[in-house]
Amino acid sequence: MMALEFVRVQWPFGSIQQLIRPSRSELRIDVDQSGDSIEAELDLLYGRLKTPGNAMNHCTRLSALRPGLLFHHREADGEHYVYVEDVARRRLAGYTVFNRLIEVDRRTDRYVRSPHSKYATVYQGRGIASAIYDWALGRGFCLVSGARQSEGAHALWRSLARRHPLRWIALRGKRMHDLGSDVAPASAAELDTRMLLLGRGFSVAGLRSRGLLHSCHERADRAGDMSCRSY
Repeated sequence: MMALEFVRVQWPFGSIQQLIRPSRSELRIDVDQSGDSIEAELDLLYGRLKTPGNAMNHCTRLSALRPGLLFHHREADGEHYVYVEDVARRRLAGYTVFNRLIEVDRRTDRYVRSPHSKYATVYQGRGIASAIYDWALGRGFCLVSGARQSEGAHALWRSLARRHPLRWIALRGKRMHDLGSDVAPASAAELDTRMLLLGRGFSVAGLRSRGLLHSCHERADRAGDMSCRSY
């Protein structure tokens, strides 16, 4: 659900502005979703939400993360779904799903999820997805970005990084390898390079001590990768 298009980025880390320059070949921001297809999907999901006996009809109600909206949560096979209902308009504003990652091992799978969101155009830019990501981070999940992002999703991650610790990682061999707080453009362009937002109670040192975050140099030694730098 995510895409890549190069935009001028204001990062919370001083050195990253010099290291990453907007360029359509670097950030892998290329997802473009049709508004009509999203609306059709949301209409279908709203019907399921209101159908007795449907799994969605048994969602747990979350506390109001944004005024005027209801937030419904359900978990299935370790993945978390948050549906946002606009009661006044009797429709679904959108939803966010926190997917498990097939790229990590079982130990890491307990703590990380990859969020993806779809919202109707009229609800975009209102901080709804941001509030849901904050909710998940507050529950102690660490969030890993997808291989591709939409321009809006990339902006959301930049915003979240202003209030949650962010690291760049490489997903190799079912492990997360730490690339530091910034990366060179060539490394950022690789499909296995992702952003990692640290959930509540986690630190870089804590992730390493649990065997969840591994040395970048270990990755370089195995793959012949010369992109590691000291940090």
